[in-house]
Amino acid sequence: MNTPAVETFDITRRFDDLVAVDSISIKVEQGELFGLLGPNGAGKTTLINMLSTMIPPSNGTARIWGVDVTNQPSRVRQNIGVVFQGTTLDDRLTGRENLDLHGRLYGLPKQLRKQRIDEVLELVELDDKAGVLVKTYSGGMMRRLEIARGLMHHPRVLFLDEPTLGLDPQTRNHIWDYIRRLNHEENVTIMLTTHYMEEADQLCERIAIIDHGGIKALDTPENLKDALGGDVIIFGTENETQASLLCKLYDENGSAGHVYYKDDSVSIMIQDGTHQIPHLLKIAIEAGIDILSVDLHRPTLDDVFLSHTGRDIRAEETSDVDRITYKLQGRRR
Repeated sequence: MNTPAVETFDITRRFDDLVAVDSISIKVEQGELFGLLGPNGAGKTTLINMLSTMIPPSNGTARIWGVDVTNQPSRVRQNIGVVFQGTTLDDRLTGRENLDLHGRLYGLPKQLRKQRIDEVLELVELDDKAGVLVKTYSGGMMRRLEIARGLMHHPRVLFLDEPTLGLDPQTRNHIWDYIRRLNHEENVTIMLTTHYMEEADQLCERIAIIDHGGIKALDTPENLKDALGGDVIIFGTENETQASLLCKLYDENGSAGHVYYKDDSVSIMIQDGTHQIPHLLKIAIEAGIDILSVDLHRPTLDDVFLSHTGRDIRAEETSDVDRITYKLQGRRR
């Protein structure tokens, strides 16, 4: 049996009274492209920081390729590469110089260092920009260089923390291509965090939905969507009071497998949604609730997240948890 690439055992991290990561146990197989999907402040970055030995767990532990992150952090670092949310490149150096510095820190011999720099630059298509100062790079180029740097020492596991945050859609798609290539061509196990639904859906073989420090659901994207069952119907009402009342009516008479409301909209998970709409509308009309809009679609990861957490993922301001972990991360560097 293969040793899991990443395995956590009730791993927990507290900051005073704040529980940032709450007893998470997951297993990522060798060669897998695994995603942590959740909003800012959900605990994703804190978990990555523990797995990459940047901060210690408060309780529990984890193993990277069979090596304990708490007891043998130096051995763990030999097996991992990390691309953090914020850029950590030296913009006064060229792309090649940044990679060379990283190779030296990992003790790569000169000839191997040169060979590896050429290989990773070609992989992320920056070989023609190798001699250019990083401060002239675009955001997408910097991201690609950081991915290249994380691969310099042939890591078995690569952690990507919000790898496309702040990039335009076209650049984001290019980064996705590089991530797929290094997973397949370099045979690197990848664990990435994201709050972009499409990113998780397009890239990840399995997804763990994380919110308030805990795992709410874990499966393949298709299985997570299929588990909602059938179709999603969204009724728009006049206000939140009507939405709440309609949600209660559907719950009471069993008209829907799963129903919840947000603001002035009611979302219903139901089989054969097209034929169920007239019956659902009749219940609303008899209760004196005006339906202003109707939307019918197959379940998406947005629906999955909403059904498990009761809220949408939004790109919010950096949370207190993130600020604390970034500060600690900077100290450890």
